[in-house]
Order: sequence, then C-alpha cells, then structure tokens
Amino acid sequence: MTITVIRGGNVLDLSQGRLLEHHHVVIEDGHIVEVTDCPVDLPGVRIVEARGKTVMPGLIDCHVHVLASSANLGTNATQPNILAAIRALPILAAMLGRGFTSVRDAGGADWGLTQALEGRLIPGPRIFPSGKALSQTGGHGDFRPRGDMLEPCSCCFRAGAIARVVDGVDAVRLAVREEIQKGATQIKIMASGGVASPTDPIGNTQYSEDEIRAIVAEAQAANTYVMAHAYTGRAISRAVRCGVRTIEHGNLVDEDAARLMHEHGAFVVPTLVTYDALAKHGAEYGLPAESIAKVETVRQAGRDSLQIYARAGVQIGFGSDLLGEMHMFQSDELRIRAEVLGNLETLRSATTIAAQIVDRPGKLGVIAAGAIADVLVVDGDPLRDIGVLTGQGERIEYVFQRGEVVSQRGRVA
Repeated sequence: MTITVIRGGNVLDLSQGRLLEHHHVVIEDGHIVEVTDCPVDLPGVRIVEARGKTVMPGLIDCHVHVLASSANLGTNATQPNILAAIRALPILAAMLGRGFTSVRDAGGADWGLTQALEGRLIPGPRIFPSGKALSQTGGHGDFRPRGDMLEPCSCCFRAGAIARVVDGVDAVRLAVREEIQKGATQIKIMASGGVASPTDPIGNTQYSEDEIRAIVAEAQAANTYVMAHAYTGRAISRAVRCGVRTIEHGNLVDEDAARLMHEHGAFVVPTLVTYDALAKHGAEYGLPAESIAKVETVRQAGRDSLQIYARAGVQIGFGSDLLGEMHMFQSDELRIRAEVLGNLETLRSATTIAAQIVDRPGKLGVIAAGAIADVLVVDGDPLRDIGVLTGQGERIEYVFQRGEVVSQRGRVA
C-alpha cells in the first residue's frame, strides 16, 4: 500500500484551537499513522506539498437529504425510484467537492446508496443513513394534501420519499426494526410540525410519549439512537425526556428545554442556512406557498437559538438540510454560525462534535494517529477566515477520502 505524506502544512488542532505549523501528516492504508514536525524520510512515498496551507479534517454535515432533488418534498416522493437515485449523483459529488467527506442523511438515503459510495462506484461523502424517517399521520413526513378522503400512503416504496407514515406503539416498533434491518445507522422521527410539510403547524407536537419511548427502546436495543425533528421548547423537552439523543433544527428552543438537553447529554443540530435559502429561492424552486409562509416564523429564531444552546452548554453539531437546487448553499451554514459562535466553535461543530454525533470520535473529525484519513488541504486559515471553506470548494486545494485524493479545487476526481 502506498504511503502518502502531506508535507509541511499547518495542521488544525481543534482541541487546542490553533494551527500546528509546518507539520507532516503520514497516511497509510486509508488511515493517519503519524502527525509530526520531524522530517519524514521514507522510501517510495507519495508527497503532497502543503507548505503555507491548512491541513484539517474533512467536514461532517449531520443533517442532509441527498435524495431531495426537488424543494417540493411531495413531488420528490412521487418520482420513479431510478430517477431519484440518478438525480442524487451530482448532489453527492458536489458535497464532496465542498469538503464534506461524511454526512448523516436525515431521511431518504438507504443501504444501497451507501454501498455504492463505500465501493467507490460513485463519488460522494460517506453516508450515515436514517432510512425513512418515521412520521405520524398528518405529521411532518406526511405529504398528502388535505381533502375529503385520505388515500393510503405508499411512501415506504418510493426512493424519493424522506419519511414513512406509521402510527401506534406496536407499529412504530416494527418500523424501527424494519429500517434497521434495511441498513439505517440511526432512527429519525418527526416530533413536531415543520416548514416543508403541508398540514402540520410548526407548534404541534407529534407522536405520543409512549410511541417515542417505544422507538427509542427499539433503537437502543439495536445499539443505536434516535434523532428528532423538533422546533419548540415543548416538543424538544418531550423528545429528550423520552430518550432522544439529537434534536434537529430546534429553532424555537427556550432556556428550560436547553438546560434539559444539557442534563441529558443531548446534542442539537441547527440547520440555519436552509431558512435563508428557502426565503430567497423557495418559490422559484417549487416550495409550496403554505411552506414559504412558515419560514419567517423560525428564521431569526434559529440564529437566536445558537446563543441559548451555547449558554446552556449544549453541544452543537453542523447541519444544512437543503433541498433541490439549494444544496449549493451548504457551506454558507459555516458563515452564519461563525457570525454568532466564532470560527473555532463553528469548525468544531462540523468536525469533532459532528464525529461524536455519528459515533466516530477519534476516527473522523480529527487529524491524529489512528483516524480515518479524510483530510482537507485548504488555501488559507479557517480560524481567521471561515470564507476559505465556503462556496463550492474553490479554496480547498485537495480533498482526501480514506487517504485518496478525490477532489481538487472543487472538481471531483
């Protein structure tokens, strides 16, 4: 196996919040084996010059929908399966070009897609799939329009559907077992109303506590966890009390709910960029009018929520939650967060904290011996200028995934 040395770069140490100047990163068999400022004199190595550049971990986005090629999720769910998969290919490649070497899919991606990526049949980030998110009837994953008749939901059979509709304690237990059997690495539930769905106000709570506890119990039995779409303090508190590990969005949190999250060790994954994108471009990309009307109720509150979580000591992961053509704004989430939390905490949210969320601490999100060699070589210092990581990867000199160069300057190999 060829040994690669990324030579002479400034290694981003996220634990200390500083750059380790003129260090060498030695990679073998897809893993980092050494990080040193001593000369590396090995025969036959592949050298990648990084002098004056920042060497940092690949980014991790903990809330994506890679199969959401349309902003209208109801429309997305009705397209043929093969079309949904093919439309995901440029979305995945572009994420990799922006430096996202791993993502947690929050509804839609399945085992087959992850195998195509692991087998390098297609370029894209490593995926931690949730399978189909679980939604109650009339919940955030139920995209059937209002009417005088409610047709049966066929969402389980459509690749483009991000969720499945399931009600009742016994039924949700079975649904969790099915999603795990099909390859889900964690379970996603809809625990409140949302923006993109047609019939559920954001302030609604969804699923009974008995149902949520049953879902959590089944996930824990399979040695995994539950992530919950939830906006309000009430919905967040219910979910956390029932054992949910990560709260998605969480824009309308209050101080009490944030303190409860900290007490239970729950994470939050805000997705602020999606509200900016939906407000500016949602209508032109097919988002229904009733969904656009919901955006402003949570947009500024999402920014305010960052301070609430930070004061309570809640660990904040990185998420984007973009749909359709709006995936291109993924890296703008870094800029929004940096304005509130600063560059270092923003970088940690997309690396070390995100790695904890996906249960890969020490393996992802760090430049250290023993870690998987998902590495970025960046033209600039992201501790000083977060803009070196925004856009479409124009200032990311190299993206390494498992020790191999997979993108240069945003162009995927």
